[in-house]
Amino acid sequence: MSLHPDIAALLEMIQLGTESGVRIPFPQLTPAQARADFEASSPLLDVDPPPLAHERQLTLPVRDGTEIAARLYSARVLDCADPQPVLLYMHGGGFVVGSLDSHQPLCRGLASDSGAAVLSIGYRLAPEHRFPTAFEDCVDALAWIGREGAAVGLDPRRMAVGGDSAGGTLAAALAIAARDDRALPQPLLQVLAYPSLSSQQISESYAKYGSGFLLEHETVDWFFNHYLRHEADRHDWRFAPLAATDLAGVAPALMVLPEFDPLVAEGRDYAARLRAAGVAVDLKVYPGMVHEFLRMGNVVPDALQARGEIGAALADVFARHVGAGY
Repeated sequence: MSLHPDIAALLEMIQLGTESGVRIPFPQLTPAQARADFEASSPLLDVDPPPLAHERQLTLPVRDGTEIAARLYSARVLDCADPQPVLLYMHGGGFVVGSLDSHQPLCRGLASDSGAAVLSIGYRLAPEHRFPTAFEDCVDALAWIGREGAAVGLDPRRMAVGGDSAGGTLAAALAIAARDDRALPQPLLQVLAYPSLSSQQISESYAKYGSGFLLEHETVDWFFNHYLRHEADRHDWRFAPLAATDLAGVAPALMVLPEFDPLVAEGRDYAARLRAAGVAVDLKVYPGMVHEFLRMGNVVPDALQARGEIGAALADVFARHVGAGY
């Protein structure tokens, strides 16, 4: 299939902006400048639903004694007597950009569509905090749900992990970490939206779509050069879940991949690895879409449709785990 016409128009506008000098690519910016640019452009792309019945700012303790910001969303007021299932969400942005604010529309929408709570976490960014800090912050947030979730109306026995782009990478790694540490809450589902999963970006889709389809290979290199400490980190499964030797026993996966994404091949490869390990996978490839499309509700209706399908999948898995033992 060809690019969706609305996506094609967006890409043309971005290209014209780059050629005219109005838009400056991330590799020509400092991380601080790139973050400001990302935050400024985000509201133009997505549809921000109205505030939900329950929205709360939190701070979560992490292992080095500091705290990270988090935001809790729910379509109904949380009640400790009737705890809600929860999606622990990690935003995208190449481990360098992105925030609670940039992904607020998506998280609000997922909470509304699923009927579950969404806990969005502001894990620390590179290069100020290099690998594996972001991953460790996510593990600590998951552990917090196990310790403190019930006190704020969350059910740690009915929880999922999810994220988009780099957040999807973190969600996949978190699912592996939870399998290996049964003291952590055990996710019932991992929602992986166009994650980076491979230690090397050498796939056919990376070569085919790595230029002119929003996520540029120079940008990926810029992200990873800021995030990784040294080359050996590339082969650590906490950065590249495809490097994990064993995927048996991780949570079932919902994989959301755009057709025209440099990362689509490694997403398909990960789905195949999971299935070979006996893990249930629902693989959805959205025709005509590009990287980041879930945050493009103002651009293309397919973004809101995909978000709704994720919400429905979460609602279904949580509904199937109500009752004795849960």
